[in-house]
Amino acid sequence: MLEALLDTCGDGAVLAMAGALVGLVFGAAAQHSRFCLRAATVELAERRVGPRLAIWLIAFSTGVLSVQGAIALGWLDVSDARPLAATGSLSGAIIGGVMFGVGMILARGCASRLLVLSAGGNLRALVAGLVLTLVAQASLRGVLSPAREALAALWTVPGGASRDLLGMVGLSSAAAAGIAALVLVGALALGHGWRLPLSRALAAMLVGLAVGLGWLATYAIAQLSFGVVPISSVTFTGPSTDTLMALVNERRLPLGFGIGLVPGVFVGAGAMALVTREWRLERFGPDTPTERYLIGAALMGFGSMLAGGCAVGAGMSGGAIFALTAWVAVGAMWLGAMATHLVLRGRTATGAAPA
Repeated sequence: MLEALLDTCGDGAVLAMAGALVGLVFGAAAQHSRFCLRAATVELAERRVGPRLAIWLIAFSTGVLSVQGAIALGWLDVSDARPLAATGSLSGAIIGGVMFGVGMILARGCASRLLVLSAGGNLRALVAGLVLTLVAQASLRGVLSPAREALAALWTVPGGASRDLLGMVGLSSAAAAGIAALVLVGALALGHGWRLPLSRALAAMLVGLAVGLGWLATYAIAQLSFGVVPISSVTFTGPSTDTLMALVNERRLPLGFGIGLVPGVFVGAGAMALVTREWRLERFGPDTPTERYLIGAALMGFGSMLAGGCAVGAGMSGGAIFALTAWVAVGAMWLGAMATHLVLRGRTATGAAPA
């Protein structure tokens, strides 16, 4: 069936359809579960292990379980995926990850969360998301690209075994899937202890499954295509910039997985917000200073391009295939976000104006 669809529609169209399907699942599930790395880091910074951390752990462990389980069963091969096969940057992962974490706190959401919130009527998230996308494009190909390239070149690591974290520690995919299953059970128990509604726990699992579905879908298409199709999964900064630039510069959209993913997430999240009656307009106000959002969005735009991905692209998709730089990047995001939250909380406690 897939082969016939590729013959009829072409690689680009089928990839876009796959991206839209994965995006619909991710968007609806992320909106309902309240999946948010920023919220999880805030809980941990405040020395609380609560429902928001449980949601992130459920999603992350499900993503790892689905991907590594598929690899162990012979359904998936990620050895040619860019996060593993291409040259990576540890300096970029560290510096960019910290910048992204700081920005995530200032803008009250990572790239995926801003997209999901904007679909639910949050105009603050929409503006911040547009700024993030523009800065990311400037960091990738524009005026900020020399700075990004210089920072990335400080500490590079070759592709292959040097980026394969599982190979470094001597774990098989089956073992990694087993560990992820144990973490998932623990995270579900944690959520139950905090009376996390079952529907939100299941939705968090769907977030992780969407990551696995992305890898499986692009791999299946790559196996049947006569052209070169890079395998990938859910990520937001790169696809968002590609989508925006295509809408601005092209008469016809260059079809691909990312082009389908971003609108799919927006539609899925918006539909879920309407169904659950959570859609409402939210604007900037006295307690939501515009400059804080804009600075945070700019930091995330540059940081994600430097780190090689956003909180989902590196933290979930890259983390699920155990790419070394992805794990370093998401660790740096956690540290940057937690430190920033503690600094802002200290300023508020002492009566200083919020950042």
